[in-house]
Amino acid sequence: MTFSAPLSAPVSSATRPLKALYDVAAPAKLNLFLHITGRRPDGYHLLQSVFMLIDWCDTLHFELRNDGQISREDLGDPDQTAGTDLLPAEDLAVRAARALQTACGTSLGVHIGLQKRIPSQAGMGGGSSDAASCLLALQRLWGVNLPPQDLQAIALSLGADVPFFLSGGHAWVEGIGEKITPLALPPARFVVVKPPVGLPTQGIFSAPGLKRDTETATIQGFAANAEGPLKSFDFGFGRNDLQPVAQEICPQIGQSLDWLKTKGLQGRMTGSGSAVFAQLLHEADLPDLSGLPDGWKIRKCSNLEAHPLAGW
Repeated sequence: MTFSAPLSAPVSSATRPLKALYDVAAPAKLNLFLHITGRRPDGYHLLQSVFMLIDWCDTLHFELRNDGQISREDLGDPDQTAGTDLLPAEDLAVRAARALQTACGTSLGVHIGLQKRIPSQAGMGGGSSDAASCLLALQRLWGVNLPPQDLQAIALSLGADVPFFLSGGHAWVEGIGEKITPLALPPARFVVVKPPVGLPTQGIFSAPGLKRDTETATIQGFAANAEGPLKSFDFGFGRNDLQPVAQEICPQIGQSLDWLKTKGLQGRMTGSGSAVFAQLLHEADLPDLSGLPDGWKIRKCSNLEAHPLAGW
């Protein structure tokens, strides 16, 4: 199956039945800090973090199928990143579609086209964001409306980051990813660096040397690091507890941080890596971003006011 309509067609809110939805955004996230505060008996880690949406996005397109089948097409993109062993039929977008289809009992299907721009195995939540955007878009395409708690349960079953991407904006996240408190953040610019090597999340969380007993923080403590009228957050707040383990496994993370330091920027790893980022405090102070080896990705990003699908 191929996409016959122009991919530039806008997302529609027309009356049922919809035949397609195009240009559905799935934004990446950065973890401003990430603390591991404990571990449950079932092995899941308890965390605290601020998740921030940025304007580095995948784009998804959906065409209705009346035969109940769910298919997935990789549309390709010059920015597409290799480094995942998942086949298109096994990725989170397809799993999200199947889970929603089962939950709402629809006989309809979908063909999903994915333009992948967010690097894989980067700690930026690309797959989780794709899954959340699928859940939101397919409710509209199929004309179904699950109760929020049911949709959140599906999201959590797909992965710890997926519920955040359903929440509509930046958030203070706790528990195993299911406790989400909306958080307002001031506009800010960042440099994001992704080395060629990716890191599987499970390998980082299962490392024996991972620190799992960081003292519990508070939203108030995080907000206290805001200074000045623009509330420029001090990245001295907290740390990423996964970063030391990730750097041992992937020395290129350290190289990325060292490179940022040569540019006068204070870097930190996001999520379980391997991407790192640094805030640009003043747009006029943007340094020369050349000099990375071939195969490394670098991008200047802004945080978003809200998720592009907020309110769906």
